[in-house]
This record gives sequence, C-alpha cells and structure tokens, in this order.
Amino acid sequence: MDPFQSHVLGLASLSLALLAAPPARGASLQKVNQSEWGVDGLPSYVNSYIYVPDTLATKPPIVVAPHHCQGTGPGTFSEMSSLVSIANTSGFIMIFPEATGQNCWDAGSTRSLKHDGGGDTEAIVQMVRHTLAKYDGDAGRVYSVGGSSGGIMTEALLGVYPDVFMAGVSLMGVPCGCWAEGYNDVTGTGNNAQWSGPCGGGNVTKTGQQWGDLVRSYYPGYTGHRPRLQHWHGTADTILSYKNMAEDVKEWTNLLGLNETPNETDAPRTGTTRQSWKSSCGYTVYETFSMDGVGHAVPFDGPAVAAYFGLDKAGGQDPETAACPGALPGGDDTGGAGGAAGTGGAGGAVGAGGAGGAAGAGGAGGVMESGAGGSVGSGGAMGTGSGGANGQGASSGTGGSTGGESSNSGCSCALGNDARDSGAQAGLLLAALGLLLGRPKRRPR
Repeated sequence: MDPFQSHVLGLASLSLALLAAPPARGASLQKVNQSEWGVDGLPSYVNSYIYVPDTLATKPPIVVAPHHCQGTGPGTFSEMSSLVSIANTSGFIMIFPEATGQNCWDAGSTRSLKHDGGGDTEAIVQMVRHTLAKYDGDAGRVYSVGGSSGGIMTEALLGVYPDVFMAGVSLMGVPCGCWAEGYNDVTGTGNNAQWSGPCGGGNVTKTGQQWGDLVRSYYPGYTGHRPRLQHWHGTADTILSYKNMAEDVKEWTNLLGLNETPNETDAPRTGTTRQSWKSSCGYTVYETFSMDGVGHAVPFDGPAVAAYFGLDKAGGQDPETAACPGALPGGDDTGGAGGAAGTGGAGGAVGAGGAGGAAGAGGAGGVMESGAGGSVGSGGAMGTGSGGANGQGASSGTGGSTGGESSNSGCSCALGNDARDSGAQAGLLLAALGLLLGRPKRRPR
C-alpha cells in the first residue's frame, strides 16, 4: 500500500468515526418529551425544556424558570441568559417549563392548587422529579424564579409543594391561592384565559391566618419546612396590582410562623424599600422589595437570583440550610408550616433550634442590587432591561414592559438558541472525503 492510499484510508476511518460520534458542541437547551418525564393525567400542553451545563456540580441543584404570559421555554432561556451563564460555571441545571398555546400559567384551578392534583403545578414538579433522578440532583436545592405569570406560578409551586422547593424569587407575583379568585379556567390563548381579574386588580384580601390556612389546605397534614421567598413589586403596577404585596406579607409570614412586622426595614437604593423577616435561627427567610413609581416592568437580574439561592459559586449547600441545620424540604424539624405562633396550627413556629445563630442573617438582603445600574431598569419583566444589572439591553414585552397583560396579550420574546446544523456538517465532510478518494493515484518515486 502506497503512502497516499494509507493517508486516504486514514482519513476515511477518521471521517466515519466523526460521523458516528459528532464532536462535542457544548451545552444547549433541549426539549424533553412528556412521555419521558410525565405521568398520566397531566395537561398535554405543558412541555419541558432543560439546560444541562457541560460540567455539572456533584449532586447538581435545580432552578425552575416558568415564563410570563404567552412566553415560551426557549424565550425564557434567552431572557435569563445571565443566569444560564452562571449555571455554566456553578454547574446547576435549569428547567424551562412551557404552557404551550396557553395565555398564562394555570395557578388558580383546583387541580393546580392541590398537591399532586394533576394541574400545571404537578406537571412542573414532575419535571423536577425526573431531573433529580436522571442527574442525581440535590433534592435539598430546588428553586423557582419567574416574573408576572412566572412569579404567580413560583408562589403557587412553593405553596403547594413545600416538600420540593427550598426557595423562590417572585417578580410581580401574587400570594399563593389568590389566583383562584374569579379564575377563568379555560385553555387557549384568549385574552382572559387563565386569568383572575379580582386578584390581578388587587381586590382579594384576607387575614394572615386565612391565607395560611388556605395554603395549608393544598397539602393537608404537611408540617415540614416552608420555602423562603423574595418578592419584588413596583408601586405603580396596574397589571398585577401592588396591593397584592401587602397580602403576600400576611400569607408568607403566617406560613413561616413570623410576626407581620418585619425585623428590618431599609432602603438599599433610592426608591426601593426592603422589608425582611428572620427565622428563629436568625436567617432571613422572607423579603419584600417595593420600587417607587415602577410599573409592571421589574427586570431580571441573574447574578442576584443566583446569590439569593446560593448558586453564585459551585458546590456547598443551600445558605439557609448552612445557617439553620435541618432546614430541608420535607423535613419536620424546621417549623413554619403551622401558621403564626400561638394559632395552634400544625407544626407551629418550631424553627431550627437556633443552630447556626445569625451566621446567615441578612445574607439575602439587597441581593437584587448587584451589578452596575441596579436592578430596576426599563426592560420588560423577565427581560434583562436596559437599566438592569446585567446590561443585556434586550427586553421583552410591548413598550419595554411585560407587555400589556392588562389585555393579557403577553410578551413577544426573541429566541436565543445557538443550535448547529449537524446534517450540513456531515454533508461537507462526505464531499471532502469523496474528493480525496476520487483523486488519481500517484506512483511511488
């Protein structure tokens, strides 16, 4: 065999190997069929997209990111690119659920507001359960973040599945259960589909005990850890009224066994008022951020969200768990499930026994203020915003806000995928191989 033949055969062997096993292309957003992650009885329109970074942390944490009204999984992936970038370095997995062909998420029906009731909330939790099993994930580090309808869904997930979620960030959300008031339980993209006029308008009011009892009824008998929450809202929001924040305070302080009066009130930046509540072990488990004059346009700040969840660096454990040993989803020694102290509800405000002291106290305070420009920008909800901390410049929604959800028109978001055409690459490779094989044979000298 002459050298040229040997060279050609070597190229042929290499080319076939490349075709059989394409080169690594880096992590990308992938759709996971419901037949793989789901169970019988779930809404057929709910789909799952997942982002698994090339380098996973040992027992990777999971972040769920439900979209705003008329959003998509890929669209939210693009809008949350700053958090995706951190996933690449910290090694956590992101799930982007999608209510395909729907106006908003269902966070108001009986099926969604019942633990394993067969609604949108269970569908998302099934995605989490599948991901935990497939990737040996950390069940003690599951989180949710979303804006507008995604914020509403985040609070519903934390309320209905306290055994699954450790914490959440709700941007312009409403109290868990509020969306059930006057809920239009129809499917499709109609202007009022999956919408609650009374809640959106801020006209649903209850006592803290009533809110707490309502949420506890969604998972009867549960007495374990309740997730911590950070809630952001603009005082000029006319789509999901700012009045919902006061109701949110009553609900979550009751669920967490806290007094309605905050432990701290401060102004981390001009025009923003922060209130925070600490658990018995001194860790901040509930925070609200009120932004003066801001409408339905709270931008997304990936670095801040990662810091709140303790995902800004690889490894370690949830910051609340580190400060308060035993504070794990599903545990029964961390309290907070039985309502305000002295109410006689199940669980009471037992706390974590004070272990860890105030080691993490205030650790989550002001986390949305990281980065140049602060967190309040002109971008749309779930968009990065021209004034947002991430400086991405792209925003979602009509007019730079969450996009006219007053008429429930939702948002139009760009698709930010970076997929490659493997078929075209294979064709070029075969063409090159053909040219080589078709060249005339040279005679040895």
